[in-house]
Amino acid sequence: MLAGPENTPTRRAGACEPPGGPPVPPRPPALLVLDGPVGRAEVPLLCERLGELTHGSAPGPVTVDVGAVGRPDLAVVEALARLRLTARRLGRGMRLRNAGGELRELLAWAGLEDTLTGGRDTGSGAGGATRPGSGREDLRVEPLGESEEGEQALGVQEGVEPGDPPV
Repeated sequence: MLAGPENTPTRRAGACEPPGGPPVPPRPPALLVLDGPVGRAEVPLLCERLGELTHGSAPGPVTVDVGAVGRPDLAVVEALARLRLTARRLGRGMRLRNAGGELRELLAWAGLEDTLTGGRDTGSGAGGATRPGSGREDLRVEPLGESEEGEQALGVQEGVEPGDPPV
């Protein structure tokens, strides 16, 4: 007597699995959390950690949570700029999450706000890029004088050598 598949104690491997094998769970997105003050000495370690995170994560931009940084300074701005450069070298973008007002102002002052935040909301409740009506017009930096206009920098005196023809 022959036994049918319904009477056999074992089944063929993959009999009820969809073609192509079992479903693969989605990989989590890359998230780097800065959990305290950041100094210049930590920057290479942070960049190395970012590289490790991207290898096992879903494709797309890396999110850097800066909510616990505390009072931001230029060391934090430098670290974020280096992390952004590392992400680009790895073929990724970078987004900031929980960037507070002080950090956003410091990034704007350094001219890196659009570069590091992409002009989008970073989860802090603050607006994105400087737009009329966004309440962030005060962060726009206006040049005071252009060299093409012939304005001389204050405090600079031109020295005259004896024998130079008059101008």
